[in-house]
Amino acid sequence: MTVEPGIRVGQDSAASTSDASVIERSWEKPEAFAVLFDRHADSVHRYAARRLGTEVAEDLMAETFTTAFQQRFRYNTELADARPWLFGIATNLIGRHRRAEARRLKAIGRLPSAAPADGCEDPVADRVAARVSAQAVRGELALAMARLPARHRDVLLLVAWADLGYEEVARALEVPVGTVRSRLHRARRKLRDALGGSDPTAFREESEESDDE
Repeated sequence: MTVEPGIRVGQDSAASTSDASVIERSWEKPEAFAVLFDRHADSVHRYAARRLGTEVAEDLMAETFTTAFQQRFRYNTELADARPWLFGIATNLIGRHRRAEARRLKAIGRLPSAAPADGCEDPVADRVAARVSAQAVRGELALAMARLPARHRDVLLLVAWADLGYEEVARALEVPVGTVRSRLHRARRKLRDALGGSDPTAFREESEESDDE
């Protein structure tokens, strides 16, 4: 299945149907899976680009949908929204590039505060730093994110950049919701400490009480 972001593969005659229905239909009609790509490729590409840069994002997005297509028979069709599944696949693939992601964050952390991140539409810190007033904090934030354990960074950025809720992140990573809360709480605490008490990651007002990892 060869596809490109931003290119519509025909008219979506089932625009009102759920992702699960599209996937189930693709079991007998593989070409129907293109509808899922049409719906979600841009957001997966954008998420990958923010984490790894646009050069890697193109291939990673394509591999995400290739993997999803190959695994479509295993999808739980009781789950109407396939975004957590797709972002989970993308995050697992990003896991192969941990060192590259950390290097990228550190490089951004060394940029002058007003400089945008090269190769990405938004500076890496833009979304996470939305509540931080000082421009100079962007560099500090990128460095702090680079120091986070990968599992904490995954949760943080699935909430911030993939716009998933706690239960959706839990589905994406195949971990309990309590673990998601715990990892997000610890990531936010570490970023607050690194930024001298500022909290750039107040994404949701849900309780942070959580189980141990």
